[in-house]
Amino acid sequence: MTDVQHEPELRSNAQLEEEGDIAADYIEELLDITDLDGDIDIDARNGRAYVSVNAGDGANLNLLSKPETVSALQELTRLAVQTKTGVFSRLILDIGGSRDTRRNELAGLVTRAVERIEGGAAEASLPPMSSYERKLVHDLVAEHGFHSESRGEGADRHTVITRG
Repeated sequence: MTDVQHEPELRSNAQLEEEGDIAADYIEELLDITDLDGDIDIDARNGRAYVSVNAGDGANLNLLSKPETVSALQELTRLAVQTKTGVFSRLILDIGGSRDTRRNELAGLVTRAVERIEGGAAEASLPPMSSYERKLVHDLVAEHGFHSESRGEGADRHTVITRG
């Protein structure tokens, strides 16, 4: 018996654009309910739909752009898309530049972890994070010339960095 890796089904650009449109409608309703203004951009790349909400004139997206809030809204938006399409969505939601902010925070974590290894530690573990964040960390670690792997299960899954 062969061990089969279950990779997410590759989606066509048309399917990803449909996901983005459904997600944008959902987010637009949320913005209307909360009386917030925002410009919504939709993109399809790397097999995922990306929906970005950027501040319009005078808009205050600070509350919605907190990492925990973006993560929760992303899950709700994915559920809204799945309800309409019948297919699990891997869309990525960005509110007010939250993804760039989080990437910069992760870059700082990776830099400090690499410094610990350069200072003599055999490895450095980062806190548990989402699969998307772990992917970003793996890319950042590779840029430093080090090796990383994910360990643990479920909510405890985290990245461990070692020399390359």
